[in-house]
Amino acid sequence: MAIIDAHHHVWDLSIRDQTWISGPELAPLRRDVTLADLEPQARAAGVDRTVLVQTVTVAEETPEFLALAAASELVAGVVGWTDLTARDISDELAWLRAQPGGEWLRGIRHQVQGEPDLSWLQRPDVLRGLKAVAAAGLAYDLVILPNQLPAATFAARWVPELTFVLDHLAKPPVATGELKSWAEEVRSLAALPNTVCKLSGLVTEADWRTWTVDDLPPYVDTVLEAFGPQCLMFGSDWPVCTLAAGYGEVVETTDTLLAGLSDDERSAVWSGTAQRVYGV
Repeated sequence: MAIIDAHHHVWDLSIRDQTWISGPELAPLRRDVTLADLEPQARAAGVDRTVLVQTVTVAEETPEFLALAAASELVAGVVGWTDLTARDISDELAWLRAQPGGEWLRGIRHQVQGEPDLSWLQRPDVLRGLKAVAAAGLAYDLVILPNQLPAATFAARWVPELTFVLDHLAKPPVATGELKSWAEEVRSLAALPNTVCKLSGLVTEADWRTWTVDDLPPYVDTVLEAFGPQCLMFGSDWPVCTLAAGYGEVVETTDTLLAGLSDDERSAVWSGTAQRVYGV
């Protein structure tokens, strides 16, 4: 069965700082992480191709990632960043497509989780930008917190021609075991036909030091029921996942969580949804 890792990162601290890596808990991430580091781990876990996802809101990062994809046998797509609120966003997207490796651009993302305005995704300038992303034939990754799910649902209704990809299940409170309010909002988003979800990031929403696979089924079962396997895709969230689990452990944990699915359903999560949404 083919496996596509639809969500991982790389960074080089000599090129630019990753300012979000701060404090003692995140200190293990304050190092360079490269495709050369990832490739043997991905191959050992049976991963065939990957999608490289932006880390910072810096325009220069996306062309760098596109060049990496063009030179890599592992990376099959890039989710980059551009300013959704820029008046010339359509021109910027066309410019990115014209860069070396531009054919690997598959989606756009912004760290909405860091926006203090819970309704940021409902702003007219943002909605205009989302329409431009759709017109460019790209997907849009949602990196949001649970209290931003209503705005994401609004945006997905407003731009029905755009596929919205929910990263990390909107970061549910796995560590506390809370479920109800997050699940209600996730179901509202999943009810829209232009939404899919990445089965990613759960090990770092759990307690990093004491988590077990038994902590995760309530959240995985919720999105399996809400989105369906045909609208779920696997993502490792490497190297962030290493705060709680190694790359191979994340793959093995996901395999355990999908054990009750049919072969066709498992194939959709492992590769089919990513192939359809990102064209990898």
